[in-house]
Amino acid sequence: MSEIVDVEIPTVGESITEVQLGQWMKSEGDWVDSGEDLIDIETEKASVQLPSPAAGFLQDISKESEDFAEVGEVIAKIRVAPKPEGAGGGDQGGGDSAGAEPAKSEGSASSSGASSGSAASFVMPAAQRLLDENGLSASDVPATGPGGRLLKEDVQKFLENRPAKSSAPTASAGQTSSKSEPGRSVAAPSKPPSRSSLMTGAPDRSEEVKPLSMLRRTIASRLVSAQQTAALLTTFNEIDMQPTMALRKKYKDAFLEKHGVKLGFMSFFAKASVEALRRFPAVNAEIREDSAIYRNYQDIGIAIGGGKGLVVPILRNVERMSFAEIEWTIGDFAKQAGENRLQAEDLIGGTFTISNGGVYGSLLSTPIVNPPQSGILGLHSIQDRPVAIDGKVEIRPMMYVALTYDHRIVDGREAVGFLRTIKEVIEDPARLFLEL
Repeated sequence: MSEIVDVEIPTVGESITEVQLGQWMKSEGDWVDSGEDLIDIETEKASVQLPSPAAGFLQDISKESEDFAEVGEVIAKIRVAPKPEGAGGGDQGGGDSAGAEPAKSEGSASSSGASSGSAASFVMPAAQRLLDENGLSASDVPATGPGGRLLKEDVQKFLENRPAKSSAPTASAGQTSSKSEPGRSVAAPSKPPSRSSLMTGAPDRSEEVKPLSMLRRTIASRLVSAQQTAALLTTFNEIDMQPTMALRKKYKDAFLEKHGVKLGFMSFFAKASVEALRRFPAVNAEIREDSAIYRNYQDIGIAIGGGKGLVVPILRNVERMSFAEIEWTIGDFAKQAGENRLQAEDLIGGTFTISNGGVYGSLLSTPIVNPPQSGILGLHSIQDRPVAIDGKVEIRPMMYVALTYDHRIVDGREAVGFLRTIKEVIEDPARLFLEL
């Protein structure tokens, strides 16, 4: 009798008792190697991968994508068995001939890749339900999952983009009339469709209930906590981006060639924030019970849009980082966030945060402080606007910036001075190198 090994939810962090499941990377009946990733697990801090505890065939999957599970709960089983020849997936009850067909299918999928438009090698259970509900087959939908797997998101995207069925065109009465009179080129009068003809069926008023992800629940809890416990206030300023844009344009090619990473605006604002935090240390501090904790270092969180939502990985000791190190680290964090592979330690801590809503087109906003921090800098879109320069009106690329701060520890004078420092440095970036 084959040995059966349980696939359990492991302990993924102190005080974490519940996780949310991501996409299964394997289907029931697939062959898996020991240590091979089976599924993504999302905690309230980060996403981790659950490896297979043994080599064998995956079976008895009891939890699906987006379900919640407790630490120690069994979500599947592994039937331990020798690896079939050429196995990349298999069937629990099959013999040699049954095992050969899945291997052939996976081989063909790997040769064509997992790019959009490739045929599905395996169909995930949630995707199969959507296919059945909508009368589709797996061959109709391009698969984008690992190893050519068809995911639920692939089916949803296909359904959203599927063109509506159209009926065969018929000649109108007006067209028939014009055709019956040769030599006339007068177009038949058209009649706008009535509202009843446009509404051919009942409107869709269905609702879809989806549980909040672990990350979104944590974000919601922390933001509500910040609003309830901190005395938040926001102050604004505007920055002429022309000097920094000109400097970036002048050196971006040489910077890329030397460091292998593009020179962006975030490194300028990170360095400007370091200078502002040094001048106004209260913005870099936090309230802990009845004490104020002032830091002599700057760990700056950079808000990044990831696969599961907004995350804020931390750049440690930015005061000691070069422009290239800042840009490279942000780029690496963005890549990991897109793949849901940020670790909990990447998100813990931080003394200050920068959020760039301008990448989404935001002109102005009031960001919310990430507790227990005392300040967050909001960046926005760069737009050409008329401004007064030396008594003349000129068109300049301008950006609004916002600082939300905890008024319990930061005074308005310090907040305004902080933004003025950011403005001075960005409008005259030579200050960064001359330490003025």
